[in-house]
Amino acid sequence: MDLAKYRAIFIEEATENFAEMSGALLELEKNPGSTESIDVVFRMAHSIKGMAASLGYDAVTDLAHRMEDRMQVVRAEGSAAPGPELSLLFRGLKALEDMVEVVKTSDDLPSPAPAELLAALSGPRGDVEPREATAAPVMEPPALPRHPQLGPAASEVPALEASQRSVDTPRPPPSVRVHTDTLDRFLSTVGEVILNTSQVRTAAAVYEATKAPDLAEGLDRMDRVVGELQRRALDLRTTPVLRILDPLPRVARELAERSGKRVEVELLGAELELDRSILDRLSDPLVHLLRNAVDHGVETPEARVAAGKSDVGRIVVEARREKDSIRISVSDDGAGVDLGRVKARAIEAGVIHRDLADDLPPEQIAAFIFHPGLSTRDEISEISGRGVGMDAVKASIESLGGSAQVVSDAGRGTVTSLLVPITAAVQRVLLLGLGDEIVALPISKVERVLEMRGDRIERSGSEAFAMVDDELVPVFDLADGLALQPNPGGELVHLVLTEVRGERVALLAERIDGQQQIYVKPVPELLSRKRALAGLTILGDGRPVFLVDLNQTV
Repeated sequence: MDLAKYRAIFIEEATENFAEMSGALLELEKNPGSTESIDVVFRMAHSIKGMAASLGYDAVTDLAHRMEDRMQVVRAEGSAAPGPELSLLFRGLKALEDMVEVVKTSDDLPSPAPAELLAALSGPRGDVEPREATAAPVMEPPALPRHPQLGPAASEVPALEASQRSVDTPRPPPSVRVHTDTLDRFLSTVGEVILNTSQVRTAAAVYEATKAPDLAEGLDRMDRVVGELQRRALDLRTTPVLRILDPLPRVARELAERSGKRVEVELLGAELELDRSILDRLSDPLVHLLRNAVDHGVETPEARVAAGKSDVGRIVVEARREKDSIRISVSDDGAGVDLGRVKARAIEAGVIHRDLADDLPPEQIAAFIFHPGLSTRDEISEISGRGVGMDAVKASIESLGGSAQVVSDAGRGTVTSLLVPITAAVQRVLLLGLGDEIVALPISKVERVLEMRGDRIERSGSEAFAMVDDELVPVFDLADGLALQPNPGGELVHLVLTEVRGERVALLAERIDGQQQIYVKPVPELLSRKRALAGLTILGDGRPVFLVDLNQTV
């Protein structure tokens, strides 16, 4: 029998169970007497054991069974003692995750867990003193019927209550699983409907007033229906930010334990939703920011107490909506960034001239952290300190049409913010005319548009500048940057003010062709290596228009 589809179900359900188990263990670390969290860990281990046994994953079954037995003892005593006991349970969870990763990435059967771990889970609770039970032990529910291949029934896996998470999240409505390829094909078809509707509207415009007076009314109705279809399709594409925020408290705990520190992580705004394609690319940058907060930001318990702080560092990961974007910030209450050291390292690396460095405001000095190879650490630790990563974080966020920023207050902590668009599929853009071509620029990136006499642009060799708001702003010819025909430079030119890599710049365009909401399609394979092209759309008259990535153009 081909068990491939059952293996996929096992992997997905096990992953969900791991997330719930991790959240419950973190809650137990803060509140060892939480019988609710104890029950969650017990039932998740029980569910994983049943699913693994039905598919013949004996190593997973054995370890999950020992985790279940361990939690039965904890449940009977009414308390999960902190310290070594919780560390043992976290080690068991990590071993289970590693086994499922083997199932996910190969056809091999997972190897048994280390004998020392199995023995520790089966042994006595050591010198951890059990507390009096705070509530009567919860009896295990009777076994439910299970499919011979799928393991436990769905109702055997309880929903995670809001109190067990780091964020108050409403219970989700019933849902079904859809393969991502199927969803992508559906969304692509919706995009074609949107583009075709725009083309029909443009083609029919000349007939509305004379030959078909009822056509406009019919097209208006079709627009409303297509608009509703578009909104429904975008709802399918978005996913709660909780999906990438949920693992962060456990990641922080493991990092802090390795570095001799104590931290607690609070998640805020995790119910907000983002485009799945954007969300998938935010996980690594956020983990890197969290590593920096633990390693660079939060001090050791002794140093924190000496500074008049709690010995437990606090890290807040918050998502909040700002117009058509989501800002995700990682803040800590640590020592803050030593801006003097950052400036010194920037001078040593040749990033800024010594004579100019003293005049820079704090936010510009902090931005040097994103420069490749720049680190304030003299030594390299297991966690960070190599001067790599922050530049990759910034490049990754900018490739999504977003931006990254660091703000630090000496002795009080650091806040690193990532601003990304909510959706990549549908965007409102400014259409810019460059000779015979039209390109699109996301409206979210535009500060404002100016009309200026061409002779007011000052040129020095290959560089150009314009005085805007009493500030000398670099001017870039967008046509030249895209290898199009040079701008003829008429009496009046249009300057589009925007920000590129933290610097205010002006883009020179021949004309402004208005705004439009577009459905963004992938760039054709033939042009996929042209990094300046971030996407493609089709206008109502059939002309193709490319969405421009300014970070690769200017």
